[in-house]
Amino acid sequence: MQSISRAFAVLRALAVGPQGVTDVADHVGLPKSTVARLLTSLEAVGAVAQDDAGGEYRIGQGLIDIIGAAGDDRSLLAAARPHLHSLVSHVGETAGVSVRADRTVYYLDQVEPESEVQVRSWIGEYCPMHLVPSGLVYLASLSPDDLEDYLAAGLEATTASSMIDPEALRTRLAQVHSAGYVWVYEEFAIGINSVAAPVLNPEGAVVAALHVHGPAYRFPDPNRTHDIGLLLIDAASNLTDHLAGRAPLPIAQKSDGLC
Repeated sequence: MQSISRAFAVLRALAVGPQGVTDVADHVGLPKSTVARLLTSLEAVGAVAQDDAGGEYRIGQGLIDIIGAAGDDRSLLAAARPHLHSLVSHVGETAGVSVRADRTVYYLDQVEPESEVQVRSWIGEYCPMHLVPSGLVYLASLSPDDLEDYLAAGLEATTASSMIDPEALRTRLAQVHSAGYVWVYEEFAIGINSVAAPVLNPEGAVVAALHVHGPAYRFPDPNRTHDIGLLLIDAASNLTDHLAGRAPLPIAQKSDGLC
């Protein structure tokens, strides 16, 4: 029981975000040697993952899969999967689902196309909300006071294209709210463009975001940006209905010429 309790405490600590052994030990109040052994055991079964030797740990795909399979088919991960597959089928690029984690969005899951050139997996990553479309749809839903609190804390840049001017961001968020989707062009990572739309709960609050991203050299076709945005809105709306219990079928699993 003690080992289970300690392992669960470690997982709770990592649920906040990726951390090193020392940070986890401080968070749970255990010796570093104990935490290191627990992390090694959890990594062995896929509950946590470490991208680089000596680096930070994060929640692993094994645990994410268990969460997605738990409960009925209205759980977010299980419900989102068919919609992600459908988006990949329509657009021909990677589709994913993310949720908010404080000032970031956390990438829960993604589905890749069968392509020789793909972007790397973003599952388990945290990204600043103002730099990725999934985060922008969350920011667009914030109250004025909450938005000002976010802006006041500072806006980091990760590429030369990152939007870090508060006034420009306010204008952009008004457009996001109006359009229902948003594109980001190499603002978080060089060479990656992406688009997202919000998933809502029955009260109209944003509970997740669906996105599609791909290599900037081929995605998007500039003549299809609006069409792809509308496709994201449809997918997010269908997932919203599914989570609310109305359970419509995912969008059709056939190409509509967007690829």
